[in-house]
Amino acid sequence: MLTKRVIPCLDVHDGKVTRGVQFGRAEDGGLRNVGDPVELALRYNNQGADEMVFFDITASAHGRSSMIDVIERTASQCFMPLTVGGGIRSVDDMRTMLQAGADKISINSSALNDPALIAAGAERFGSQCIVLSIDAKRVSPDRWEVFSHGGRKATGLDAVEWAVQAWKLGAGEVVLNSIDADGTKAGYDCLITRRISESVGVPVVASGGAGKLEHMAEVLLEGKADAVLAASVFHFGQYTVGDVKSYLATQGIPVRLREQVA
Repeated sequence: MLTKRVIPCLDVHDGKVTRGVQFGRAEDGGLRNVGDPVELALRYNNQGADEMVFFDITASAHGRSSMIDVIERTASQCFMPLTVGGGIRSVDDMRTMLQAGADKISINSSALNDPALIAAGAERFGSQCIVLSIDAKRVSPDRWEVFSHGGRKATGLDAVEWAVQAWKLGAGEVVLNSIDADGTKAGYDCLITRRISESVGVPVVASGGAGKLEHMAEVLLEGKADAVLAASVFHFGQYTVGDVKSYLATQGIPVRLREQVA
């Protein structure tokens, strides 16, 4: 059985890691400064993280330059795969981040604007490099809609249908972000996670809502996710990556265990 992955996520704004609740924005004062992204990445690398995700939420030329520097410095010191997303709008943007040291590229609004970007990226760099990030919000008891622009703009697209379309276009992984659960620590949305996991033939990463170790086990088992992504529980010291993996192992969930670096 394939091991399940534990992935810390860093939202980077002007070169610093921030954290919000339910997609809070910097301009609204809804973000809390957490620290230096490279220092945090090293911490999680030493704790045994399987991967690291960086999201550039600055969306400016200065932010892009800062993110390239962050990726270059992290890649030179860490030995886990790095995924980068935010503001990537072209194959050239993908190439820039891959050359800086990223292993995967995450696209969201740009893929919604131009689904052909998924196929173009997969053709140029391979499907294993292309991650589709979906921001989904429950709009009725049995329907989740895709939102763009940081969860602010409704698209009218059904989340499951969009995931399937992206998979068929060449996306090698789906990161499902629950807008409703984001930052609440109330648990992942297992139902939509399972719906998408059962509909696509690529790994699905659950994001949004981690508050307890039980939440992570629940979405891996009931939600059939291939990996769990979390931010606040790691950034504020509630759990280490090792804590999560040790607990998952006690629940019979296969994880890659290794000795943590002091």
